[in-house]
Amino acid sequence: MVITATVLPDVTGLDKTFDYLVPDDLIGHVRVGSLVRVALHGRRIGGWVVRVGVPDAQQLADVPVDRMVPIAKWSGHGPSAEVIELAGWAAHRWAAGRLRPLLVSASPPRMVHALAFVPPPRPRPLDGASDGVRQLLADGGGVVRIAPTDDPLPIVLAAAERGRVLVIHPSQDEVGLLGARLRPSGLGIAVLPDAWPAAAAGAAQVCIGSRSAIWASVPDLAAIVVLDEHDEALQEERTPTWHARDLAIERGRRAGVPVVLVSPCPTVTALAWSGSRWMRPTVADEREGWPIVELIDRRGEDPWKRSLLTSRLIQALRDPDLRVVCVHNTPGRARLLACRSCRSLLHCERCDASVQQLDDRTLHCHRCGTDRPPVCQQCGSSALANVRPGVSRLREELEAAAARPAVAVTGADGEDVPEAGVYVGTEAVLHRVRDADVVVFLDIDAELLAPRYRAAEQAMALLVRGARLVGPRRDGGRILVQTFRPEHEVLQAALLADPGRLVKVEARRRRELGLPPFSALARVSGEGAAEYVEGLATSAANDGEGFLVRAADWNELGDVLEGAPRPKGLRLRIEVDPPRR
Repeated sequence: MVITATVLPDVTGLDKTFDYLVPDDLIGHVRVGSLVRVALHGRRIGGWVVRVGVPDAQQLADVPVDRMVPIAKWSGHGPSAEVIELAGWAAHRWAAGRLRPLLVSASPPRMVHALAFVPPPRPRPLDGASDGVRQLLADGGGVVRIAPTDDPLPIVLAAAERGRVLVIHPSQDEVGLLGARLRPSGLGIAVLPDAWPAAAAGAAQVCIGSRSAIWASVPDLAAIVVLDEHDEALQEERTPTWHARDLAIERGRRAGVPVVLVSPCPTVTALAWSGSRWMRPTVADEREGWPIVELIDRRGEDPWKRSLLTSRLIQALRDPDLRVVCVHNTPGRARLLACRSCRSLLHCERCDASVQQLDDRTLHCHRCGTDRPPVCQQCGSSALANVRPGVSRLREELEAAAARPAVAVTGADGEDVPEAGVYVGTEAVLHRVRDADVVVFLDIDAELLAPRYRAAEQAMALLVRGARLVGPRRDGGRILVQTFRPEHEVLQAALLADPGRLVKVEARRRRELGLPPFSALARVSGEGAAEYVEGLATSAANDGEGFLVRAADWNELGDVLEGAPRPKGLRLRIEVDPPRR
């Protein structure tokens, strides 16, 4: 009997499969997902087997058996058949147009030549598991809301009682810590991606990893847990822009296992999926898990003379016993400048966009890249007012106000941050500094009013990160939020330690505006964007730097995006459910 294998080559830009003969000595090794080497255009390349079996009439009509080349080598084990099917679904869901980048994420970091499969563990009760989560799992899974400083370990233990569980966390550092805490429970732990062979063989009861671990091959899966499902790190930045949360939901549906999404501030997407299957702590317990949140109302300040250094902030800065972390998502010295003489806003002479001042005081246009000296284009004056200061300028002001050293931290800096009493930086400072007594959001309104449909959720996520840095209110943790919008639902939700207040308003707003998860949205950009959207079966809106494409649901959006011809020779970027739109 002739056995053939359909192979997807591991070649960038080539998303076409080819049929090969399976040699007799490899019949027991080659299966769906296997990594093999095959001959293609005169050279040997790696690839994935996506189908194995007796060739059908259509295959034989395309390529007769006598013209098929045999597989040259079996390289090792790769993604399971279940994961291959999931990747096929994801390629359509995120309009990938190709399967290869998804299979790269699903493959082991090193070649695996042997797997000793282990039978699934028997369900058993574990000390410390959450009773409420046990019931939620029995009902098919759902959303669990916890306080920012609550321990997720009881949730993971409740899922592990059922058998093999896949746990996803957005931070690889936290993955290692959680894995170390789980080991004393007597469970077999596989920390991905390094322990990919143990997970694929079923030798671990808890398989835990960051975003890409959702592609791990885990036999006889009993449950999936996604921690901090609100975190943007769960979404792939490169195209296709798949999201680990959405993949977990689909994988659980296909496998018939419960999925639990855990977060201090569950997203509208998560709650829309769960329906009535959700749980939260008591009001008292949730409040205790939040620090003290203090809103600094700036509405009475003069707009022209205002400074980001309020009297309440200076009071905290001058207390030598407090470690203060200030958050301001504006790198450089200034993002918006005005002339002190004629009071006109400075803009780019080439494209008319606003200019920012770099550390060397040069004026730079972010849109077209033009640089010029720091002078007003209207009157020629060099006396400029810093309307929106950046981190570099703020560090100098904070250091002067605090009378002690201040350290600036941005995403461009290294992981090692020097010890100091005062820090200022972009949101990267919330990840680089280990602990703080006070976290100050200098201009939260820039996040709340950002031109992104998920701006409110993203601002709430920043507040949650700040809450974890200072700890619960019983430890004296405090968050200061400077704002001109103290009545905003995000700030009221944090003030009252009740993120549900935000979700109700946000869900209603998105439903009225036809935004995800109540519709589907994609952004198309790049050199060939205009040509590509002309061929779409729906209209697209120009957002200045690209085109926004809408559809009733994700399946329809995938059909629309895949149905249009892609321009050849031009770079095209398609972001389905774009993270920063």
